[in-house]
Amino acid sequence: MIVPDIKKIAGVISLILFIITVSIAFVILFTPLYYYSAWSLGLPEQLGMSMETLMENYHVLLRYLHFPWITELNFPDFISSDSGLFHFYEVKLLFYLNYFVLIVSSIGSFFYLKSLKKKKRFWTLQKTFFIAALVPPLLLTFLAVSFDRMFVLFHEIFFNNDDWLFNPATDPIIMALPQEFFMYTFLLFFLLIEVFFIVAYQYSKRNAFK
Repeated sequence: MIVPDIKKIAGVISLILFIITVSIAFVILFTPLYYYSAWSLGLPEQLGMSMETLMENYHVLLRYLHFPWITELNFPDFISSDSGLFHFYEVKLLFYLNYFVLIVSSIGSFFYLKSLKKKKRFWTLQKTFFIAALVPPLLLTFLAVSFDRMFVLFHEIFFNNDDWLFNPATDPIIMALPQEFFMYTFLLFFLLIEVFFIVAYQYSKRNAFK
């Protein structure tokens, strides 16, 4: 009995991790969100540059964060401090960690779901995804009440230094990446995983009597 339980736990963890990491990947790569943020917040006007120039700098950042052969971050229109560059390097490592977990969890999820399909046991996921679907609304409530605290807490968890506290004088890129933009990314992330959890719950529920 112990082995099947371990397989179930590992399978459920793989599914949850896959949903989380694929949602993170989507938010990271969904550049229209940054375009909307820049437009709605009037960033081009504030920074004295065109939207095209701003987006070019944003894409330079994304390419650095994604491609291992790009080892130096050089913004066309922004200067950077050593601490600022080090923070982006740490973000780059976190991106790689997310994609690594995404790949591993996708493999684990594939085999676990294949096993459930073979045994016609999708219904066993009902409770798991019902409980999981309760979490995003709580986090969204926290976001609505105190995003500032959530933002700080996030950095305290994932970074063991204060390099994320950018000085606009030495790292003006921070003015192109305002806190409101990150609030939108958190919001989209929580909404995505909630949709995933609800769809998974409804699917497992429909298969309860099959």
